[in-house]
Amino acid sequence: MIPSDQLTGIFDPATAQPPPAPTALAAERDAGPGLSERTIAYLTAVKGEPGWLRGARLAAWRAFAACDRTVPWAPAPLTELPFDELHYYSAPQRVAPPAAGAGDGATRAALAALGVPREEAGFLGGVQAQIDGEVVYGSLRATWARLGVVFVDASRGLTKFGNLFRPHFGTVVGRDENLFTRLNAAVFSGGSFIYVPPGVKVAMPLKCFMHLQARHSSQFGRTLIVAGEGAEVTFIEGCTSAARAEASLHCSVGEFVLGPRARLQYIALQDWTPNVFNLAILRARVAAGASVHWIDCNLGGRLTMKYPCALLEGEGSSAEAVSIAVARTGQHHDSGAKMFHRAPHTSSTITSKSVSLGAGRADYRGWVDLPASVRGGRNHTECNALLVDAASRSDTYPAIHVRGTGNIAQHEASVSRLSAEQIFYMRQRGLSEAAARSLSINGFINDLVARFPLQYSLKIKRLIELHMEGSVG
Repeated sequence: MIPSDQLTGIFDPATAQPPPAPTALAAERDAGPGLSERTIAYLTAVKGEPGWLRGARLAAWRAFAACDRTVPWAPAPLTELPFDELHYYSAPQRVAPPAAGAGDGATRAALAALGVPREEAGFLGGVQAQIDGEVVYGSLRATWARLGVVFVDASRGLTKFGNLFRPHFGTVVGRDENLFTRLNAAVFSGGSFIYVPPGVKVAMPLKCFMHLQARHSSQFGRTLIVAGEGAEVTFIEGCTSAARAEASLHCSVGEFVLGPRARLQYIALQDWTPNVFNLAILRARVAAGASVHWIDCNLGGRLTMKYPCALLEGEGSSAEAVSIAVARTGQHHDSGAKMFHRAPHTSSTITSKSVSLGAGRADYRGWVDLPASVRGGRNHTECNALLVDAASRSDTYPAIHVRGTGNIAQHEASVSRLSAEQIFYMRQRGLSEAAARSLSINGFINDLVARFPLQYSLKIKRLIELHMEGSVG
């Protein structure tokens, strides 16, 4: 994979702070509140989709409408999601196609506020920006395009690159798996399609910026990454949102298909405002000798439910999931990973650290399956939680199934409280209480933060400092 020290880019630690909020772009296309057959008709019409796709969307919508909207095991805040008030498709004013440039002045200003030009000019091999329901900008360096790399939004993947996209679409995450896979299949829009030909190693990361801006907005990105035999790619996803009183929903599906000896590194930094419900379904099918590495940091939001999953289908394949979650008062993070060993001599690692502030809650939920049909499988899971205040909470829900002989699974967990003595010691040396607490928290997660590229590790530390402001007392 690409070492962190090669991803330094042009990030300046002295300015390691969130960019200004983008100026909201006028929504030229808006299906209105609620989800009905009319919503599907509007969506397919404005996107100019073929009849077969409209039929598939309608089938998914009917399946969604027919099922119970409650999820018995889910965290309680999920019941607050106002399904009937959300706008299931809205998009900013039309801009030039992604290949033609950055669009009009308002769009360029919005992209600048998100930091797109700065990062694109620095260390990225390709970039996309999605605002609400559509990708409004995209680019790929000519070096990689000449080698056959494809990096477009999912809609263009379906139409322009259908021979590469359609054979894999919906094969890793099925439409009828649960309430939210049905919902995404009905109204998906945006998201990324990446294809890396066999043997091609993309030495520069590809990144998608995701931003929610409108009231009652929603995002249903559909991401598909296909890496051929021996291919390598790093994909970065950065998520932000505008502060709104109304609830917003980010309900994405990511499917990843890795050929023999392919390598994928998936890095996500999500800094949502408190009105966002973040429900992400990510799953990789991993062939022989291939590997997938999830590196994930979740900040903000009302509720996060995210459990990256690896299907280790080829002998000698491997997967690693590294996650950081920070939950403040009014926030609930329920995250973890799933590892399914389906071939001999496969290995997986799950490392999770969470921090709960005020009355925040951060949970770990994991699933490891080593069946009797495989041999030589290994898993190591470690989840550690830090409680900063007396009212904060953390729970662990591990499910580990190990059968047969020669398979090994290890699980370790710890929950600790922020040391009052340590805070007192730092305050006696001139630090404020907020600074002392943020220093302690950064120390707790530092080993995982170091797994991010340098500019993102610095940004995470700065964001935690900002989250600490006003949290004392």
